[in-house]
Amino acid sequence: MAELSSLSAAAGFRDILFSPEADDIVRRALQAVRLHLGLQVAYVSEFVGDLSVFRAVDAPGLEHLIKPGDARSLDEVYCRHILAGRLPELIPDTAAEPLAMAMPITAAVPIGAHVSVPLRLPDGALYGMFCCLGPQADPSLNARDLGMMRAFAELAAFQIDRDRRAAQDRDTRASRVRDVLDGEAIDIVYQPIQSMRHGRTIGLEALSRFPGTPARTPDLWFAEAAAVGLGPELERMAIRRALAALPLIPQDVYVAVNASPATVLSGIEAAIEGHAPERIVLEITEHDCVDDFVALTDAVAPLRARGVRLAVDDAGAGHSGLQQILQLRPDLIKLDRFLIHGIQHDPGKRALAAALRLFAQETGSRLVAEGVETEGELAMLRALGVDAVQGYAVARPAPLADVLAALEGAGCTARREASPAA
Repeated sequence: MAELSSLSAAAGFRDILFSPEADDIVRRALQAVRLHLGLQVAYVSEFVGDLSVFRAVDAPGLEHLIKPGDARSLDEVYCRHILAGRLPELIPDTAAEPLAMAMPITAAVPIGAHVSVPLRLPDGALYGMFCCLGPQADPSLNARDLGMMRAFAELAAFQIDRDRRAAQDRDTRASRVRDVLDGEAIDIVYQPIQSMRHGRTIGLEALSRFPGTPARTPDLWFAEAAAVGLGPELERMAIRRALAALPLIPQDVYVAVNASPATVLSGIEAAIEGHAPERIVLEITEHDCVDDFVALTDAVAPLRARGVRLAVDDAGAGHSGLQQILQLRPDLIKLDRFLIHGIQHDPGKRALAAALRLFAQETGSRLVAEGVETEGELAMLRALGVDAVQGYAVARPAPLADVLAALEGAGCTARREASPAA
């Protein structure tokens, strides 16, 4: 098959090949068929306009001659003739088919035996062809072999359809997130964090709200962004929007922003640039599993050196458990709302909170309880010596103007910076 390279048109379709999982399944099907038939080349092609584009190929030893992403004009190959019935799907000997012998590709490759069946997706749409060929005639090829080809073609079509649907779904989700990014369609609300000792607001946690459709909770928006590779970008935008309000907020009140380990590792310096680092608390959620604590610690070290404080969010729940606290040694440890709910009635929750309080004392951290909703929970947390609390029992999340009005009403008169929020 010295002339097989004539099949390699290198038409630039490599960016739309199968996913790794689909490619593996389809190539295994091609290998099984090729070995059964005793032929040299097996491939799946897709019809793209007037081209037949090779999407998956099994041709051991001939990879330099035929490969995924190459293409050939449909006018030059057998496909259209097979679909129109001018050539049979099973050709044990091309010499017996005048039309095949008249086509230049038969001698150029050369093609002595050829078996090809249409690839139709579950909805009936024609995708391309499932094909095997060899340089020499093979009179042993029969109808049973053709039947096996059709069975494997159905398997390949099912996997291709599933892969295409997954890609379309991913594109839809990515487009939805990209619309949010392009329009900066995030509203920021702030929830006060209150000192248990002084009873005043010492910090505000910035929380994102998405006014667009579909109507979903913020965690689902961020999860979708992460699933399509846009998580860090969306989180950085939320951080920038949140910190833009810092000049309007009393200088003795910090702003806490949330970031996943992936976002921290990808870099957030630009998102906090231009703001007083000592007024920023970076909360890293414990719900995200951390694979490399050394890399994460190294990533936050320059920020902490500049004065940014570090908080481990949702402590007491999630994948990493106490390991994340031990590895990162945060300035603030935020107790998860599950641990807080009904803590006055649960000795186990009280014991865990007391242990974390002791750990915080030993390591110089401060303990913040979030999700505090009742006076009973508030009283128990005060008895346990928790440093600060956050939740509906203190204040609900609210737009910046409402929060500032509440701070003024509480007598918070610390000087604000003169520059307006962006």
